Amino acid sequence: MDNYEILVAFVTNALLVTLLGWYLITNLQWYDYKLSRVILKHHKAHWHVLYFIIPFIAYHTTGQYFIIFFYFAVVPSILIWYKKLDKKLVLTWRVKRFLILVISLVLFQNVLCTLKDACETYGVFMPLALAYIGSTMMEKFLFLTYKKEAKKKLSEMKDLQIVAITGSYGKTSIKNFVAQILSKKFNVYATPRSVNTLGGIMGDVNNSLPEDTEIYVCEAGARERGDIYDITTFVEPQTVVVGKVGAAHIEYFKSLQNIIATKLEIMQSPKLEKAFIHTSVTDEPHDKVTFFGNDISNIEATLKGIDFDLELNGEVLKLHTDILGEFQTMNIAVAARIANSFGMSNEEIIKAVSRLEPVEHRLQMIKAGGKIILDDGYNGNIDGMLEGVRLCSLHEGRKVIVTPGLVESSDELNLKLIDAINEVFDIVIVTGALNAQLFEKNLKVHNKIMLANKAVLTEVLGSQTRAGDIILFANDAPNFI
Repeated sequence: MDNYEILVAFVTNALLVTLLGWYLITNLQWYDYKLSRVILKHHKAHWHVLYFIIPFIAYHTTGQYFIIFFYFAVVPSILIWYKKLDKKLVLTWRVKRFLILVISLVLFQNVLCTLKDACETYGVFMPLALAYIGSTMMEKFLFLTYKKEAKKKLSEMKDLQIVAITGSYGKTSIKNFVAQILSKKFNVYATPRSVNTLGGIMGDVNNSLPEDTEIYVCEAGARERGDIYDITTFVEPQTVVVGKVGAAHIEYFKSLQNIIATKLEIMQSPKLEKAFIHTSVTDEPHDKVTFFGNDISNIEATLKGIDFDLELNGEVLKLHTDILGEFQTMNIAVAARIANSFGMSNEEIIKAVSRLEPVEHRLQMIKAGGKIILDDGYNGNIDGMLEGVRLCSLHEGRKVIVTPGLVESSDELNLKLIDAINEVFDIVIVTGALNAQLFEKNLKVHNKIMLANKAVLTEVLGSQTRAGDIILFANDAPNFI
């Protein structure tokens, strides 16, 4: 090859490996950086064929024609794919380190091959494999370092009280309600958004936890056995909560018994003083456990909020909140019980509950252009979605729902959701392909719209809805699902 051909081959290979590395790290970020989940649990595995396997095979089989295929097919297709994603790659330091490693390795390989004239074609697999292995080893080392630093910081905050919350449903809501109520009397800090993994909590402790915090409220999530145990033995909470448990993420846990066992790992905190456990989890008595879920009565949940009674230490508290959704009563109830355990009076609790702010994207009401929007995008469980449907049924105008259905759940529960939708809504917009066939077959609503691509959702809503409508966004699965 002459110098021009060598340069083109050099650059093409470097770009190919970089693009494949970008595709790989994007998918790894979606699936908690676990390669096994990217390969075996991906919701759209055909993407791997289109954007990874075909370019890889073509590079080694098409010879001189690969350059044409690469620049006119591979590059445009991957760029279009990435542009349409609604959950794009977040350039964290972990991602940056991986990409720097990929680019460094492919350039080193190509320079070495060019100087020694030792390669008929530049490698693709080797720089990617070495980058993945090197990145994994680097992250494990950094993980242990960050964990040690975070543990040291927590141990130095001698008087810090920690509340850890887990469950299948409502973890984030409970966390926010506990933090809001306790903050009326204490200096409280809670993990942001849906940060609930060990790595996320460690980063939050190191980077964001103020040293003058009196009560730290954190959320503990799990995708496999041992996840809750790892978080619990790291933060060592004195107070723990296990919210309602159900068949969320059933494809990972395989059975409800496995889910319950995993959530109850939170009871293994070495500093445990008190635990609040929902009645759906267990009824086994324990000297440190208070059960909740059966202590609520006289519930009236409308589009104006919730009124309900809570029995607390022999007294009945009459509570009102602007928060929407009957299911939130149990989350508010346990937050009230925790506040009581920290010494807040009934009057303080009643006042704090009345001032609760809605959790973002969880039955959050927004009024715009004469329309009522119920943003329930972060709610992916059947109980919450059915409550959103019920609330919409109270509206006198037209009713519209936008949903991908239930994700990481069963057809049985999706059919239950479809039956409820058929009873209430005038317009149904189904997003994504995951449950499209099931909804298409079973929806009886006259005006149903199937959207494979959410990019056109705004346009569809603009043409299909009008002032006076109520629009429920029920679950918001990213389009890689």
